Amino acid sequence: MASEIKGWSSLWKNEDWLAVWIGFLIIIIILAGLTITIPKFKWTTEGEFSTFIATAGPQVEKLAKDAADKGETALKDQALAVKAAIDKGERKAVGDAAKKMSAAAKDVKDKGLQKKTAALGKAIGGHAGNLPGKIFTSQNILWSVYIGIGILVLSVIAMALLGGNIGSFVVGFPIVYILAWISMFIAGNATVNYYGLEYVLWCLFFGLFVSNVIGLPDWLRPAVQTEFYIKTGLVILGAGILFKEIMEAGALGIIQALLVVGVVWYGCYWVATKLKVDDEFAAILASGVSICGVSAAIATSGAIKGDPKKLSYVTSLVLICAVPMLVLQPLISKWFGIPDAVAGAWLGGTLDTSGSVVAAGALISETAMKVGVIVKMSQNVLIGVAAFILAVVWTFKKAEEVPGGEKPGLIEIWYRFPKFVLGFMIASLVFSFLLDPKVVAATKGTLGGLRTFWFALAFTSIGLETRFVELAQMGGGRPAAAFLIAQGFNIIWTLILAYLIFGGVLFTAPQF
Repeated sequence: MASEIKGWSSLWKNEDWLAVWIGFLIIIIILAGLTITIPKFKWTTEGEFSTFIATAGPQVEKLAKDAADKGETALKDQALAVKAAIDKGERKAVGDAAKKMSAAAKDVKDKGLQKKTAALGKAIGGHAGNLPGKIFTSQNILWSVYIGIGILVLSVIAMALLGGNIGSFVVGFPIVYILAWISMFIAGNATVNYYGLEYVLWCLFFGLFVSNVIGLPDWLRPAVQTEFYIKTGLVILGAGILFKEIMEAGALGIIQALLVVGVVWYGCYWVATKLKVDDEFAAILASGVSICGVSAAIATSGAIKGDPKKLSYVTSLVLICAVPMLVLQPLISKWFGIPDAVAGAWLGGTLDTSGSVVAAGALISETAMKVGVIVKMSQNVLIGVAAFILAVVWTFKKAEEVPGGEKPGLIEIWYRFPKFVLGFMIASLVFSFLLDPKVVAATKGTLGGLRTFWFALAFTSIGLETRFVELAQMGGGRPAAAFLIAQGFNIIWTLILAYLIFGGVLFTAPQF
């Protein structure tokens, strides 16, 4: 429903501007102190919990030994209490003991031991407390309904200003929202989450199922507003992309992130265009491979006003490739004796989500996990930079394609520039440099949760308006070939950089 309206009226009749105002309104409301409880979606079955604590037990034992060696008696006692609860297999007791262990970590003098304890205690306590039944408590369901109503109200206002069919939108929205909710529920399972099968994939799957098996009814179409949902979510995403984080990530992580993103992005784009993939498709593919998967692909697609079907295609490729990489890269690191810091940098530069980096790094060592997170954090911050640069470049590129061959003026450039990218950057700059870090930390979880709901609606909508045949035939398999070639190059190039930067070749090997 993108509008070509120009002049002052575009401020309230243009989809881009409406996404900015709604995104800003949500951010301001949260900053003002409105308490919103984001529904819980994480759940661990009894069988999954038993498997988890079987691997966590040895880690707790080692933690107790480390605490004893460093004279941290209180922590040692709490760690042993956790181990005793694990041996008994009592889930509630394990969770309670883990909380006490985390509390004891606050008084530990050794910062490394303190962080290790906090992370382990959080993981154990989280799995212990993530009971499936909690998802369906009255409070959790009510907050899911409240958030749905809030998004509906804001969307109705936007649709009214855009001249949409309000009645049909109101009727169809609950269906889109329920499909998105079910997708987030499935993705919250411990095993599903471990293998990186994110909510995005399930949203796409359910949407595709409806559109291809049942058929998309006409009354539901007005609620399928892919671009509006994505743009609003991207403005909120800006509040979570902090430039300060890249400064705190360390020089080595920044160097690797820049070299990975710069070289791999151009390499993928070049390969794609050589395979006769169109520029728009190539740009989304390149960002998905080089920066951080789904989030980068979403930001790029929005910035260049890409076809949602192409975004869906790239997202599917990213998520399909993520599973074997998550499993195989840690195994390869161990088989070939790759140093832990190098392995971590390799994981951080190639795996597409922070969660998968943590999971894969934990399979190697704490050092690998820590380095991986540093590198991944550096690359994540580049989402905003890349989206802004692409938005500028694409605006000039498209403006120059105007019939007549005349060089476009600044006004024409301004009208064509995706305004929600400005909203994204403004939110990022405000949260990075103007707000108190305590305020940023206090609002991070709520804004992140709300952003997820908007993106879930967007990907459900993509599935609802896409046919399997269209995806399968898109590009004749050339985009998939370009993606796989680029991902292979990414894996090799990032490993070389990891050795050069974190292996003591170009710089002194860092100690973690």
